[in-house]
Amino acid sequence: ASLNGKPGCPKVAAGRAAEGQAQGFRRFRTSRRPLNVVFERAQDLTERKSGLHSSPAGRERYMEEMPKNYDPSTNEPAILQKWLDGGYYKRREGVGDCTVTIPPPNVTGKLHMGHATDDSIQDAIIRMARMRGKSTRWVLGTDHAGIATQTKVDKKLKEEGISRLEIGRDKFVDACWDWTHEYGGIIVEQIKRMGCSVDFDNERFTMDEDYAQAVRKVFCDWYHDGLIYRGKRIVNWCPNCTTAISDDEAEYKDEKGHLWHLRYPLTEPVNGQDYIVVATTRPETMLGDTGVAVSPKDPEKAAFVGKTVKLPIVDREIPIFEDWHVDANFGSGFVKVTPAHDPNDYAMGQAHDLPQINIFDEHAVVVEGYGEFTGMNRDECREAVIKWFEEHDLLDHVEDLDHSVMHCYRCDAALEPWL
Repeated sequence: ASLNGKPGCPKVAAGRAAEGQAQGFRRFRTSRRPLNVVFERAQDLTERKSGLHSSPAGRERYMEEMPKNYDPSTNEPAILQKWLDGGYYKRREGVGDCTVTIPPPNVTGKLHMGHATDDSIQDAIIRMARMRGKSTRWVLGTDHAGIATQTKVDKKLKEEGISRLEIGRDKFVDACWDWTHEYGGIIVEQIKRMGCSVDFDNERFTMDEDYAQAVRKVFCDWYHDGLIYRGKRIVNWCPNCTTAISDDEAEYKDEKGHLWHLRYPLTEPVNGQDYIVVATTRPETMLGDTGVAVSPKDPEKAAFVGKTVKLPIVDREIPIFEDWHVDANFGSGFVKVTPAHDPNDYAMGQAHDLPQINIFDEHAVVVEGYGEFTGMNRDECREAVIKWFEEHDLLDHVEDLDHSVMHCYRCDAALEPWL
């Protein structure tokens, strides 16, 4: 039709639609019927059109088919399956690419609110790209969760009276695969139930052979290109799982402990004083001490700076120095520094060029070179060190102390700061 105002013209059609809408609105306003009457008539009209008003049985059947509460478990699986069967989540050709790789969650774990929030954001991005006509794909992947799986399998074997060290590596790996196949996949089903538009037909797993080979190649290339390197750092080490735990994975627990005050003899008297007193919550680590620190804001300790002490048991001469890490009001004001077994001590050791002596192996057992203490675990070593100081009249006094101790989130063992 031409745009000349004749019938059939879009302008006329739009005008009539607007006028009809306005008249309907005016009729509704002038009818002055209560809203409940209006809604009842609308419902009545709908039921008549659907044939539900034709008989009492029809009306009763209608009430039975409409449950009072919405049950997602009975309604949503069928809808999800329809989406999957239709292939709506697969890659589609378009202009431009949009590929999102899901951060792989642990295959043996379960989704929490953090996953749900993150996946919802990714879903919004991928759906928006689809509607814009881009070639889109949301790649699904899961992580093998090696240490978490190992811990669970190890616990299961112990309950059966079996040690993973006895059965060997190959059989233990087989047991881990059995565990993964039995309990894995829960998180993928959760992602489906959330309605995430992931390409479920091409799931990847971090233990897939081609995937693992690609990871090894990339890391080797980066290493040879000087982009990554290995260096000694203080880590949160679990002597039970024999692996490092990140700071955000460590769990802190308040425990009742002690603050031991130990006497370290000075190599030369200072102001008539033959020894200093250091305060520590971990006397067993004194075997690895390479310095004693005081606060630069503590004038009472200024005369000791630059002097040295003879470390008991190992007879090692170590310096006294100032460092801002030290709180002058904590303990005696003298802090033993063990760079290989404390993050702050490591920083002080780096700043003051102190030797780094690791006294524990990967199982928190005292290494060779420490006489009667060699072969002891850290708890046994603590008791033996305290006893030695008592016998040599070098234990000044002991205080009760409530403090926070890092624990492994996997096995609950106390973590060891370890170089």
